[in-house]
Amino acid sequence: MMNEVFPIPGAADVPSAIKQNQTHRGWHSRGYLPHFDHPNLVQSINFRLHDSVPADVLNNWKRELTIQEKTDAENPKLVKLRKRIAKYEDAGHGACFLKDPQIAGIIQDALLHFDGQRYCLLAWCIMPNHVHVLAEMKKGYPLDKILHSWKSFTSKEANKILNRTGEFWMSEYFDRFIRDQRHFYFTKEYIENNPVAAGLCGRPEYWQFSSAFGKK
Repeated sequence: MMNEVFPIPGAADVPSAIKQNQTHRGWHSRGYLPHFDHPNLVQSINFRLHDSVPADVLNNWKRELTIQEKTDAENPKLVKLRKRIAKYEDAGHGACFLKDPQIAGIIQDALLHFDGQRYCLLAWCIMPNHVHVLAEMKKGYPLDKILHSWKSFTSKEANKILNRTGEFWMSEYFDRFIRDQRHFYFTKEYIENNPVAAGLCGRPEYWQFSSAFGKK
């Protein structure tokens, strides 16, 4: 898998790749975040509950950092924004519905359902108010469609359990394509170690809803 995924195509390679894979969108934006959608690349994906980072807090950060719709994905401003959001999420803001094992189980089952068919899961972790996924996207299954599938199904099932209606997930998500093997292993360790860093458990293998669970 690694030999197929790395190295990452440069920007000059993207237009021809898009022509060959019409269902994948290459670089695009959904509001203020840039996304890169291309088959056979490893992506680090983060999506969160609707109340994990309040809209006014997020908008204030965007204004403060002067982040615009076309801000480059590797721009230090967006890197700084991602770090702020991660710190805020790990503090446990919002209702943290994913603390419920039944709901976390629904999320994990949804991630695993099309593993090996639409994507290859390489790591994941379901935190109380957000989800991390490291996966290789397969040709013919655009990233935004995969996210929509995960979020649409799980929001309906979770709301049934919670006896509630309305928004469950935040509409936006973060994605970053993995540049090389060093970046891959760093990201995988970050994802699986997130519960430890947030003070939720002592070791990654103790966190039930994670690819690290039960490993020694």
